[in-house]
Amino acid sequence: MPLKGLNVLEFSGLAPVPFVGTILSDFGANVTVIQKRNAILQFTNFLNNGKKSICVNLKQPEGVEIIHRLITDFDIILEPYRPGIMEKLGLGPNLMMSKNPRLIYARLNGYGSYGQYAQRAGHDINYLAMSGLLSLYGSKNKPVPPVNFSEFAGGSMVCVMGILMAVIERYKSGKGQIVDTNITEGISYVGSWLLSSQDSMIWKKPKGQNLLDGGMHFYDTYETKDGKWMAVGAIEPEFYEVFIKELGLNIDDIEQLDNFENNRKIIANKFKEKTREEWCNIFDLKDACVTPVLELDEVDQHPHNASRNSFMRKDNVVLPVPAPKLSATPGVSSFSKPIPTCGQNTKEILESIGYTQMEISKLFQNKTVFEELKSQL
Repeated sequence: MPLKGLNVLEFSGLAPVPFVGTILSDFGANVTVIQKRNAILQFTNFLNNGKKSICVNLKQPEGVEIIHRLITDFDIILEPYRPGIMEKLGLGPNLMMSKNPRLIYARLNGYGSYGQYAQRAGHDINYLAMSGLLSLYGSKNKPVPPVNFSEFAGGSMVCVMGILMAVIERYKSGKGQIVDTNITEGISYVGSWLLSSQDSMIWKKPKGQNLLDGGMHFYDTYETKDGKWMAVGAIEPEFYEVFIKELGLNIDDIEQLDNFENNRKIIANKFKEKTREEWCNIFDLKDACVTPVLELDEVDQHPHNASRNSFMRKDNVVLPVPAPKLSATPGVSSFSKPIPTCGQNTKEILESIGYTQMEISKLFQNKTVFEELKSQL
């Protein structure tokens, strides 16, 4: 696996940072999570598959000392807190990197390490709003956010990209660096094409009247006879011509660049004449950019996805396999591995960095560390 041999220390937090750890783990990295007692985040615990867990009280000097001793064996730190928290704990990047010059210190937060909003709480909808991209989503009447788009695309994935670039650079210089990621800037960068194309024909009209935001009848979703949906993206004229023909309509009567709302009604009525399966039987054989809108519990059963083994099932939940697929060193989904209980590996990890049995017993007694708390999931 491509990241085999990389040791990652992840401080538990909200979902974007645990997902960074999951991606690195899927492609071979060894990930250890620093967890807090009675602070198991049930929203993120399911992202701990395949990781090791040590439960440490960082409010005690002995707990901070454990991290100082751990850090010499790790390549990457994943830090999810607001700016200044790690510095106050004595675990900031300057100190940690002085102990381990090869350390890659990855920080991921909402608004960045400085600025007016740096210390403010936020969620996906807030970061997307601050990036300007939320103004493009939703109906004509109001912005509506896509589900967790910014935190994982602009946060987790951009952070992973930064970490891997730092790993590559380290081969040249022998030194680590800080990967300073924030979700607001990350999702803005992911949306570069949207921002740079705002003066083109794609976004010139008010929201809901443009090429890619539901304004056109040939780029929309349509309900079928059985209450399911088909997605249409027949932008190019050659695809549009096939689309109209396979609907059983006359291209001369439903021109592509005119009468958008009237054409939408005609197409909507046509789609309701057949079930989704019947329409798939027609369009699966044609190049018209028409596909079924699959529900989450059926995506693995679609012939295309099934042929590529794009999904797996765990406890009857459909989950994606790691992407992209590497020909020589493919990833292996962490979801196939168990979730550790909080602190399950505490003793093992302390032993690995030289703590004696007497020292470990004392750390448990003074409640610096904990082990094998039951999951609150």
